[in-house]
Amino acid sequence: MKETFDVAIVGAGPAGISAACILADAGIRTIVFERGEYPGAKNLSGGVLYGHNLAQILPDYVERHCPVERNIVESRVWYLSRESGYNLGYRDSVFAADRKYNAFTVGRAKFDRWYAEQARMKGALVVPSTVVVDLIRNGHGAVAGVVTGRTDGEVQAKITLLADGVNSPLATRAGFRRELAPEEVALAVKEVIELPGEVISQRFCVSGTEGVTAEILGEIAGGMDAVGFLYTNQSSLSLGLGANLADFAAFKLKPYELIEAFKQHPMIAPLISGGKTLEYTAHWLAEGGYDTIPHLYGDGYLIAGDSAMLFNALHREGNNLAMASGKMAAEAIIEAVHRGNFSRKGLSGYGERLAGSFILKDMKKYRKFGRFLYQHKEIFDRLPALSSFAAREMLTVNGVAKNQKQRLIGREFRRQGMSLFRLLRLLWQAWRAVK
Repeated sequence: MKETFDVAIVGAGPAGISAACILADAGIRTIVFERGEYPGAKNLSGGVLYGHNLAQILPDYVERHCPVERNIVESRVWYLSRESGYNLGYRDSVFAADRKYNAFTVGRAKFDRWYAEQARMKGALVVPSTVVVDLIRNGHGAVAGVVTGRTDGEVQAKITLLADGVNSPLATRAGFRRELAPEEVALAVKEVIELPGEVISQRFCVSGTEGVTAEILGEIAGGMDAVGFLYTNQSSLSLGLGANLADFAAFKLKPYELIEAFKQHPMIAPLISGGKTLEYTAHWLAEGGYDTIPHLYGDGYLIAGDSAMLFNALHREGNNLAMASGKMAAEAIIEAVHRGNFSRKGLSGYGERLAGSFILKDMKKYRKFGRFLYQHKEIFDRLPALSSFAAREMLTVNGVAKNQKQRLIGREFRRQGMSLFRLLRLLWQAWRAVK
């Protein structure tokens, strides 16, 4: 398999295939390696994509029969204690009409397979069931291709794009990225729960192919720094939660126990009642933020998507950052190929594009948010419980005057170490983490 290509891409996820589509359109000879049996076989996500970023790669993705599950018309945020919770939702008819497919759910196994097929039809060679075990270096130390696990599996390439996920062994082994600390990574677990489509529509008050997403915070993982999600598909729900890896080690909790308890919560149990679990999966999430982004390009190589730690934890954006960064990487590669300059300087257009884009601007804006959550465990234990206690007392009609209830609530907050000053300080720190 000693062949030569203009570009070798490691990973057939959103970043790698986005790049492959752009490169193939430009006539750049491109090969994509995927370790799974097929693209999507080893991928996990909450299942939400954004039409804007996909349309920049495939403007006619709807006509190409993109496997959309449901178009999202309502977004919810829940803040839960163990037995109760708050629900804030926003629904807008514009997302069913003028801005349809602003966000939509997909099954990554189906979507990634479909997306890779679009790249193949454009002319890219997609090779599944192939593990890239090393990088080829030339006499000057520049990356000059990849070594696969196949017999005679060396593939020469002018430029190599690493898009093989957050746990990128190639980037780490090559010294392009340092080993991640446990507090910079989250372990996410997810179940896909089968339900009839009409039942899902009734329970979430939508019609046709409209859908709802819920992002969930609070006391959902035994006090760990964790975020959950519940997304609607055509005939299933995606339910999961991710918690900081360092917390998993410190709290000694098992992921499957957490999601089983999560399913019993009174805000969730009625929505999944009668459902059948179709699959259970786990995956790492890049939660380190802006300060963990590695050198994104060098002599003969670029890094995109999760491999580059491009993940916006606050807005739970990852797939769209992968697509956008893959597109920018491809555009920089095209420039480099036309100039015949595959050095770090020749690929610097990638860094310039990222620096001017929403990706790095947003990640820089929220660079302190992940650390804020990790360092303030009261957000995940005492505060949800106290918030629910306050709501429960104020909503209970039992002949007690409201000013007495307010004093009772104030005493309980102070008893739990959450004085008014501490709450205001927490709000101030939260604002500073996202300003």
